[in-house]
Order: sequence, then C-alpha cells, then structure tokens
Amino acid sequence: MGSNMAECHPVAFRWPLKAKLNGAKLIHVDPRFTRTSAVADLHVPIRAGSDIAFLGGLINYVINSRRWNADPFFKEFVANYTNAATIINKDFKDTEDLEGVFSGLAGFTEPGFWPYNGNQGRYDPASWQYEREPKPPGPATQDLITRRAGPPFDDLVRSLKPGKAHKDPTLQNPHCVFQILKRHFSRYTPEMVEQVCGSPKQKFIQVAEALLANSGRDRTSAFAYAVAWTQHTYGVQMISCCALLQLLLGNVGRPGAGVMALRGHAAIQGSTDVPTLYHSIHGYLNAPSALRPHESLRAYMAAETTPTSYYGNLPKFLVSYLKSMYGDAATAANDFGYDWHPKILGDHSHIACFAAMAEGKIKGTVVVGQNPATSLNGTATRRALRQLDWLVVKDNWLTETATHWYLAPEVKNGEVKIEDIKTEIFFFPSTQIAEYDGSFTNTQRMLQWHSFAAKAPGDCRTDSWFYHNLAKRLKRAYAGSTLPRDQGWKNVTWDFDPDAGEAPLYPGEISARKVLREINGYMTGNPAQHLKGFGELKDDGSTTCASWIYCGCYPAWDQNLTARREPDPPGVPGAHLKWGWAWPANRRVMYNRASADLKGNPWSERKRWVWWDATFVNPPDPKTGIAPPHGKWVGYDVPDFGATKAPNATPKPDGIGLDALSGTDAFIMRGDGRGWLFVPAGLLDGPLPTHYEPHESPVHNVLYKQQTSPVHKVWSPGKAWNPLATVGDPKFPYVITTYRLTEHYLAGAMSRWLPWLAELQPELFIEIGKALAEEKGIRNLDWVHISTPRSRIRAKALVTDRIGVMTVAGKRIHHVGMPWHWGWAGLAVGEVVNDLTAWVGDPNVSIHEGKAFVCNVERA
Repeated sequence: MGSNMAECHPVAFRWPLKAKLNGAKLIHVDPRFTRTSAVADLHVPIRAGSDIAFLGGLINYVINSRRWNADPFFKEFVANYTNAATIINKDFKDTEDLEGVFSGLAGFTEPGFWPYNGNQGRYDPASWQYEREPKPPGPATQDLITRRAGPPFDDLVRSLKPGKAHKDPTLQNPHCVFQILKRHFSRYTPEMVEQVCGSPKQKFIQVAEALLANSGRDRTSAFAYAVAWTQHTYGVQMISCCALLQLLLGNVGRPGAGVMALRGHAAIQGSTDVPTLYHSIHGYLNAPSALRPHESLRAYMAAETTPTSYYGNLPKFLVSYLKSMYGDAATAANDFGYDWHPKILGDHSHIACFAAMAEGKIKGTVVVGQNPATSLNGTATRRALRQLDWLVVKDNWLTETATHWYLAPEVKNGEVKIEDIKTEIFFFPSTQIAEYDGSFTNTQRMLQWHSFAAKAPGDCRTDSWFYHNLAKRLKRAYAGSTLPRDQGWKNVTWDFDPDAGEAPLYPGEISARKVLREINGYMTGNPAQHLKGFGELKDDGSTTCASWIYCGCYPAWDQNLTARREPDPPGVPGAHLKWGWAWPANRRVMYNRASADLKGNPWSERKRWVWWDATFVNPPDPKTGIAPPHGKWVGYDVPDFGATKAPNATPKPDGIGLDALSGTDAFIMRGDGRGWLFVPAGLLDGPLPTHYEPHESPVHNVLYKQQTSPVHKVWSPGKAWNPLATVGDPKFPYVITTYRLTEHYLAGAMSRWLPWLAELQPELFIEIGKALAEEKGIRNLDWVHISTPRSRIRAKALVTDRIGVMTVAGKRIHHVGMPWHWGWAGLAVGEVVNDLTAWVGDPNVSIHEGKAFVCNVERA
C-alpha cells in the first residue's frame, strides 16, 4: 500500500511475484496505476494523504465483520497479545468527544526550547495513561537519582515500576482500549472512505474481504510501504494505523505477516540503527538532552527506562555505549562520562536546521551524500545555504549543492548575484559503495558484509576516511585544552587505524572490521574477548558495546557473522539463519512468541515458526552447576522471548526486565508485554490514528471539525520563503504527489551522470490525466508550468489514464504526479520539483510533507 514496489524496488519485487505464482493475492493501493498495479490482482486508487481514513475504514470493517467475530482466533490473539483489554484513564477524551482533538491539548510554550521546532501546539499525555493500582512501595525514584545510587542500577529501575494496570478480559468495559477503539473508528465506514479517499466503495470492500480471508490461524497477510507513507505530516500515524490493523488480524510476530518498510538504499536501515540521526544514539536510545529530564545519567535512566520490558536493561545498554565512547576514562565515579556526551536542545532535524540557517543562526555545515539544494522547498533551502560562512560537500560528482552558488535558478535569472554570496565552499570527491569494504543493513534488519570491487580513481575517499581523519585532527586540536567543555573530545576513544599487516585500501583509511568489532562489543580492557550477545552486557563498566542491537554480529575476533552466505537447506521454511546476521540476536521475525498460542503451541501446522518444547533438557548453568527445569522455546527462528520461560510462567513480584513479564507476554519491548492498539506514550500527536487533511488540501476535513493535526510542524511560519496555500485555494486546485522512477535515484546526483540512465529517462515530466489535459488544452509532450505558493517550474506533459480525477467530499479533484530526480547538474537536466514543496512535517520525527500538497498546472 502506498508503495510502487515494482518501480522503486525491482529486485525485491521478485519475491511478491514468486508469492503470486504460489497463489498469493497482490493488492496495490496508490493514487497512480503503476508497474506494480499492472501485475496486482487489484489496484485501488486513493487520494494522496488520505491513507488513515482508508486504514481506519479497514479497521472498522474488520472488527464489525461476521468473520472476525465468529473466528475465536482473532479474539484470543487480540485479548491476550494486545492491550485491547486494558482500562484507560477515565479523564481521557477522544476525537469523537472533542471535535477532532484528544484530551491534553495545549499551546507550545516550553521555555528555552530550540526555537526551530516548528510545533503548532502540544499534547500532555497524562489522560492517555492506563488506569492502575497504586504504585508498589519502595525507595522513591528521585531519592535514588539524587544520591547517585548504583551501579548496578537495578534499584533505580525497580523504583520506576508502576502499579498494575486494570483490565477487562471480556472487552466490554466502556473505558477499555477495545471499546475506545471501536467508537473511535465507527465513523470510518466504506461510504466515508469513498467520500474522503475517492476510493470506490466496492474496491475498498474487496480489500477488506481479502485481508479477512487471508488472516487467521492458517493464513497471514503483510503490508509493504515506503516513502508514500513516511513523507507526510502524519506519516508515523499512518504506519501506526497499519500496525493496529495487523494486530487486530493476528498478523504480527508470525511468518508472512507484519508491516515492512521498503528501504530505498542498501544502508538506510543501518544509518538509523547506528544513527546519522540527531534524536537518537546507537540502538534507538533517545539522544541525551541538555534539558530536563536528562540532566544526569540517573535522571536519563529514570526518564528512558521501561522497567517491566526488555528495556529494563537500558542501563546496561547505555553504560556499555558510554564505555565504547570514552574507554578507561569512563568510570562509575564520573557517571561513565555522561556529562561529556553531546546533548541536544530539541528538534535538530533537516528542516529545523535549514530554518535556523535561513535566519543566519548556523555558520557552517557539512553535506555528505545528500543534495539539499534540490530538496524540500528548494528555493528556501538554497537561500539558507547562502547565509552560511562555509559549506563542505562530499559527493561523487559536483552536485547542485556544490554548484548552487553559480548555477542555481535564482542566480541564473539574476535575482541573486554571485558576488553577494559570502559562503566559502569546499568539495571532497567521494568513493562509490563498491570501492570500499564494509557492511549493509537492509530492510530486513540484516547485516551483510561486502568487499570492494575496484579502487576509486584519483583523490576520491570513503566517508569512513573523511570522519576518521577529521576525528584524529579534532583529537589533536583539543589535546591541550583544559576547558570543561572539551574534555569529551579529549577522552573519546578513537583506535580504528589498520593493524600491522592489514593493508588499507587508501592512505589513511580505517579498518572497517575494527569498527564492526567495536560496534559488537567486548569485555572492557580485552578487545579480543568479544561479546556473544546483548545478554552479556553489564552496567558496571565491565563491558563495552557501541550498539546493543548489533551485539553478537561479531562474537569472536575472527568470526564475522555478517559475511556468512549459507542458505537454508531445501524444505526448511526460510529463516536462513546462516545468511548474514539480523539484529537483534540474528532473529528474523520480531515478537515471534506471538506465532504460538497461549500454551506455546503453533497456531497451525501451516504457520508454525517457534514453539514451546516441554521435553527439552536444558544443560546445567556453568557457574552454579544447576540445570533449569525442562522446556525451551525452539523452532525455525531465534525465539524472541526468554529461552526457558514457560508459557505458564508468572511475573516475579519484584522482577524487572523479562522477569516482570509472564509466559504469554509476547511483546517483550513493551512495558505490559502487549502489542499496542492504543499508544499511551511515545507519540506526540495522539494515542490513536486520526484522519486529518494534509496542511495543503483542496477540501475541508469531512470527518472532523479539526482540519489538520493541531501539533504538526510548520517551520518559518509567516516567512516569505515558506508561504502556504489555504484550504481549497482556487489558485491551487489540484493534488500533487511526487515519486521515484526505476532509472533514477533520489535527486539524481548519481544516476543523471550515467549516460545509459540519462538516455532512458532524459527529462522531467508531469503525469496528468486525460480529463485535466482536455480541460487545460494540454497535449502529450507539451510544456507546462506547475506552480505552488513557493515556486513555479516547467516540465513536459505526460498525458495518461494512469492518474486522473476522483470525487472527494462531493468535489471533483484532479491528481497529478511528478518524479523528483532532476536538477541542473549532470547529463540529463531539468527543473527542481522539490522547489514546489513546503517546510511542513510530522511532529514525531519531523519528516516532511512531500507526497500530498496542492498546485496549479497551466500550458506553457
């Protein structure tokens, strides 16, 4: 849904096609009829940006269907493996009660916050919480923070345990999650879906019936999405809504099920795991903030640790990470160097930083493998770049970002004079991926080692060379400093030079294997004694591990499991545990305890994946010599559960981590062991997905009085460089969406320099339906102007039946679509489609709205 997999992921799409040959049904929900649609069993058109209404309609249809209510599997899965039975605070008010907003809404006034966060408002989630019994007696958390208790930090973690949540196993209590959910989605009928999404009612019902028919004990369904679900002001909630639907259908934790994010690059997953992101450190731990509640190591632990989930081990992950950062200098006496660690002040995401840059608040920036001059309200972005004192660009070719100072449209047309641009620009030539050793992490969370195929020409260097040598220079620069702020750089460990006898590919290059060994972790003081998994991590400083989720990928000095290439033998159902290594713990299906029923038996023989073997004889503990009771989780995959925790196990009264969960609490990363249908914490825009219109929309919200999410982000509001269209603005009557082509990649900085690809897709075009073309007098291959409040660009018309007109809220709405691969550099050039987009985005992760905004189209 929302992904043109055949076009954008053609190699991966062979697997859905193989599944289709085996009888699987392919459904494609997309504004355009694409190469994916052409081989799908059903294509359903949908207005860009209305996906939550469509998914909400599926949820409403499913829980009111005869099939869902008659099959005991669904109720058993939902009642026991999700939080459907949990009672929510009686102060909670839903969008049904408050005309489209949730309880807890307030203005955004937090003092001292990074001023470019863009939030319109904020929610206080206090009323979204579970109704609980009183907190168990014990030491107060604040006392343990103040008196610097630990390590070990078990007492601090134990003090965080909340009271037991109230539940109604019958799912009838009006304040239980299931009843709240049922009321919340009750207005999302097939008729409403047709009115909001423009999707024909009968096609929508076909999708719902197909999902029901292909879910249950013997069958599972999967969803695949890509940027069509992420590049929205409500992208996180779209994906959350799909996960909610899949939990209701029992399609999580089981083979052939789940929600898969299709990554556009072999290393995108890795760049979030071992992050290049501002808001997280390794392994998806939140980045420490300079503001409350992160003012000390213990305060951070108290704020971030969920004591009754596997995240009860967060102190072990964090201390081992800090030991990797600062080595011997990190001790219990100095909180393992926590005060040295960089802190954030708020939203330092892409748009937030460029909004600050546009106002002269940022003096310099380093751009590596990115092309912001063709990105996200490109005119405003290039304006921001011109405010810099210095700019470093490291890329394969002279990109638009490297050449914006003399080739940008506003320079070429005379609006900006070169002599008025103060920025000093440096260009570093970069290698391609096949020109160095390293690892990929793909969309399946699988690490795979790759070796270089050829050396790069001239002075091209790898990203690792760049950062390695920059780090060594910074270490030298700060070596003599006595300033407190510089002690982090003085103490940071940096030992990635190749060992004697290990010849580097390029002068000054790192040892990639050394980096992966550091990420895996080892016993402090003994880099040769690698850790075999994150279960060995300690919070006393005796272990070092850069990324806890990768721990175990390199369990011995000469055992790089990411380099394995051994497929499963014939007849084994496809976990391929000896092909590469998947985090966490080489597990291929997360939460796979849910693939078995409450007693630990497979839901069906056809869908068996992991199960409880009560006859398994466990070996004695090597330290105590005592053998655990018989019984172990076994199967085709690495069980995502305590290996010897029986299905009838009960939580330990004072337990933390897995000890706080029962033998049926399958979702071990959640504090209640359940998959969350209702999200009491972690999302900034509400505990349940709700349909709001995109910030720029041709229609008013049919479902609620509230037009857009009250907490979505708008950067530089009111500034001349980020003007926005009003609802139903007659000057911009059409919905526009952007997309990718097989022949080009991202902004084209790689593909437009290759003559074969440039010849296959030589120029920018706009895809418009025949009805709109007839209205506007546009013929195929005519030049047309496309305009938004931000900019106007020119492209060739591609008049097709693949995209067209739909009726939304009683109004005929035309869709148009544009690929966004062009710019002024390279062999195939064209105007910048992202000049049309705006600085608006999602409140949770600050992703931009690039898939649903409004425009006008006129014959040039």
